[in-house]
Amino acid sequence: MSSDGRVQWKMIYLAKRNPALAPEAFPQAWREHSALGRQCRNVQDKVLGVRQCSRVLERADMPRGASTAYDGVNLLTLRDRQAADDIWNDEETLRIMRPDEPRVFSAYVRDFALTACETVLVDGSETGVCMVLLLRGEAMSASAFEILPGSPWAAAARVVWNTVAGVRPPGYEYDVIVEAWFTSVEAVAGAFGEILVWTQLPTALAEKVDPARSVCMLTRVTHRRP
Repeated sequence: MSSDGRVQWKMIYLAKRNPALAPEAFPQAWREHSALGRQCRNVQDKVLGVRQCSRVLERADMPRGASTAYDGVNLLTLRDRQAADDIWNDEETLRIMRPDEPRVFSAYVRDFALTACETVLVDGSETGVCMVLLLRGEAMSASAFEILPGSPWAAAARVVWNTVAGVRPPGYEYDVIVEAWFTSVEAVAGAFGEILVWTQLPTALAEKVDPARSVCMLTRVTHRRP
C-alpha cells in the first residue's frame, strides 16, 4: 500500500545482461530498450513509472554481501494488478519490445519478472542509490522490518516492502523485495561498514529469511520515467 492508502502494484525484475555486453555498456543498452516502449501505447498506459536500477560496479566500499551475479533491478509502477498479466499478451509489446530483449538480457523478461504489492515503511525520497533485498523465507510480514535507531537501515531515506504475488518464474522464487534508498554509495558504506548485510536484518525478519537463497543488490538509478 502506498503512503496515501492506495494499493500500489509493481512489476519488479532482477536482470542479468546479455554476456556479449560489457557491464559498463549494460545501462545504455537497457535505456535503449526502454525507449522502445514509447512506441507501445499499452505500455505507456499500463506502466506509470520506471526506475531502472543498475548494479554499482565494483568499489572498495561495497557492502559485504552485495551480489555481483546480476546487473540490475527494474522497479515498474503499474496502473493496477491486471496490468501485470495483460502486458505479456499485448500485441505491440510482443512485436516491438520482446524481439529486442535478447540483445540486452540473458533471457526474456517474462522469465525473471515478479509482480508485487508495495507497503511504504519510510516515506522519503528516491535518492538515486537503492539497496535491493530479494528475500526467500517463510511467513514474512512488513511489521517484521522494524527500523531501530542506530541500525544501518535508519540511515535510509526511504524504505519500501514489496510482497510478491502470483507466479514466480523458476530460479526467481522470491517472497519479498525490500527497497532501501540511500543518499549515496558512501552513505551505504558508512551505514554498514565491514558488517555483512545479512547480519543486520531486523531480528524478527532475520529469523524468517534464508540468506543462502536471497539476493542483495546495490544499485543506482540509471533511467527513470517520469
